[in-house]
Amino acid sequence: METISIVTIISIAFLGSFGHCVGMCGGIVIAYSSTKIKSHWTKQVQATAHLLYSFGRITTYSILGALFGLVGGVVTFDNTTSGIFLLITGTMMILVGLSLMGKIKFLSIVEHSCSKSPLYQNTFKSLLGSQSLFSFYLLGMLNGLLPCGFVYVFAITAASTGSAFWGAFVMFIFGLSTVPALFSLGFFVGLFKQSNLRDLFIKLASILVIAFGFYIGYLGYEYLVDPTKSILSCHI
Repeated sequence: METISIVTIISIAFLGSFGHCVGMCGGIVIAYSSTKIKSHWTKQVQATAHLLYSFGRITTYSILGALFGLVGGVVTFDNTTSGIFLLITGTMMILVGLSLMGKIKFLSIVEHSCSKSPLYQNTFKSLLGSQSLFSFYLLGMLNGLLPCGFVYVFAITAASTGSAFWGAFVMFIFGLSTVPALFSLGFFVGLFKQSNLRDLFIKLASILVIAFGFYIGYLGYEYLVDPTKSILSCHI
């Protein structure tokens, strides 16, 4: 993993979480914060509950990253397929960036929620009614399975690594970088949802996503035009 790529992933995920993730997952955070967390709980217990929820999301993301990385390792067997894969990743990132800016409706198209399915609703209601701390972790894992365009982009990035380990690492870093926004939202319900900071963060994230998309696309172009380039080198 190149340092610049890790820093970029952290920056995009962190800034984007205050924009897209608060809007996308904020309702779930508000629901469990107002239903499951009791006012008589100490701040330490409340913090533990919020962290367990976030760790649940990170667990799901890491598993997905490992699976996508594993698949990517099978697909990217030569320079041509590596180049095409990276070009697709870059294009997806650019589309997500434009969608975050409000220029296109790419995210709204790919984010067909499965939350209306009976299985999801029944599991969600069961976990929402549970008072155990472990239920917060399971709720986070469930939330990690919800369709999300932002997650899709990093999942494709994970696949581009061609490695189960690095794929899991990409998604782990992504999930970890979204913790501050959703953790804060849990304590201060509605703060970032109504704040002008949300618009600022989402604009900055859009620019970073588009810039990183062009960078990934350029790497794909390098694979296609340079037959001597090693496909074992990990740029993501």
